[in-house]
Amino acid sequence: MIRNYNDWGIDDLVAQLREVRVQSLETRHRRDKPPKLPQRKELRNVVEGLSAVLFPNRLGLPDITDEGIDYFVGHTLDTALRTLQQQIRRELVFVAEQSRSVTHNMDIRANHIARAFAAQLPSVRKLLDTDITAAYQGDPAAHSPDEALVCYPGIVAMTHHRLAHNLYSLGVPMIARMITELAHSATGIDIHPGAKIGESFFIDHGTGVVIGETAVIGRHVRLYQAVTLGAKRFDKDEDGALVKGNARHPIVEDDVVIYAGATILGRVTIGQGSTIGGNVWLTHSVPPNSHITQAQVRSELPLSNIELKSPSFSKIEAHASQ
Repeated sequence: MIRNYNDWGIDDLVAQLREVRVQSLETRHRRDKPPKLPQRKELRNVVEGLSAVLFPNRLGLPDITDEGIDYFVGHTLDTALRTLQQQIRRELVFVAEQSRSVTHNMDIRANHIARAFAAQLPSVRKLLDTDITAAYQGDPAAHSPDEALVCYPGIVAMTHHRLAHNLYSLGVPMIARMITELAHSATGIDIHPGAKIGESFFIDHGTGVVIGETAVIGRHVRLYQAVTLGAKRFDKDEDGALVKGNARHPIVEDDVVIYAGATILGRVTIGQGSTIGGNVWLTHSVPPNSHITQAQVRSELPLSNIELKSPSFSKIEAHASQ
């Protein structure tokens, strides 16, 4: 027996959903139609196009020729940037309407942001080359850099992150966050687009890695699965609302290795050349060339309130600023 349209009570459900929707808008002090947000599907297409532009021989057309490669890159880049500009405009209009500010000149502003982003793409490719090399050199199971590029979830996550971080820095944090969440969904690696990450960064295996918004990571750093670089606490203002934007995540200096399951919380510094063992829970800074294990952390509990002021913090910021 084939059910007809009315068997589902569609008309009643539509009316009830409309009522809930209107009540929700009124709760947020909105009676007008909400502005359109950037679209996840469009941003996925943008990232796929930009990935093909950055690595046309590996992530572009399967049979691309030397004669046609520049045309492919140019055409694909133009399509991706036009779509990105449209999505940037959506975010700008949304933010302006939320704050009840002016919404004119949004096309011009979106174009300026898209152009600035495009100008950074050669630098993104250079950074990703260092990440790919780090993956190949850091994993004996990798047979070639190409294998790392097309197979490793850490490279997928870093491709999204390095694109998203530039957009975040250019003032479109919602689009940036949506792009990193695409990678999060695909790989299980959660990197906030605000995190600053230096060259030659390698996430091995990757599932369960979390890197917070204000984390700063230096050069030649390697993380394994289930590592968390998180916040220890969330400050609140006098009204009880969370204070946003504070530096609350770790600083990881150059040449650090952090093994699987380690959790590092708060604005602490992991000194250059240190090794953090598996399943370590760490809430205090450690000096350069430290080797931290679970047993050491348990025996050093009185140090939990110590914070190391690292002299090389400014260098880390420069290396990770991309």
